[in-house]
Amino acid sequence: MQETTQEMPRETGRVPTRQIRAAHTAATVTVYQAYSPALGLPAARDGRFPPAWKRERMTWIKPSFLWMMYRCGWATKEGQETVLAVEISREGFDAALAQACLSHYAPRVHTDRAAWKKTLSRSPVRVQWDPERDPHLNPLPHRSLQLGLSGPASRAYADEWTVSIRDVTPLVREIHGLVRAGDTDAAHALLPVETPYPAGPLPHLDA
Repeated sequence: MQETTQEMPRETGRVPTRQIRAAHTAATVTVYQAYSPALGLPAARDGRFPPAWKRERMTWIKPSFLWMMYRCGWATKEGQETVLAVEISREGFDAALAQACLSHYAPRVHTDRAAWKKTLSRSPVRVQWDPERDPHLNPLPHRSLQLGLSGPASRAYADEWTVSIRDVTPLVREIHGLVRAGDTDAAHALLPVETPYPAGPLPHLDA
């Protein structure tokens, strides 16, 4: 990502290096987060984030189920034992993408570092493209979107964009058990279906 000229996203097989893939409908997109049971269980029970959810802090949402598994260690890491599938409006998701800025400087995207820092300081949304993961949590050549929301974007996510919140921890444990048992095919069959999200070209996000 350090090239100085514009180029189309590189292909890894049939998957572009940087592409948004998600479970989505005509109206919503599903993203994943992991929390302690003290926060995650009330959120899933009520279908909304409780007052204890700190709306002034940056929160990272992930459309990739397997990248979330990598991040939370299949719901085994402290403070990440409850995995939530958060269904948000496509309108909100698209608005976040439109105002997002890469969390790192990319010469082919930004005029110079000063321009990048200026954009970064003004944007309430950050984007990182991290290696996608397979069911064994090994990195894949193509990348997955991580979307960081702060300030007004974080508040809108919690109080306006969220349509539903589900506790998918039992599914996480079932899939993890199959992976550990070596039954990768059965694990694959239970994974959420994530298809390319029709965001169109996103040159400001290097995609």
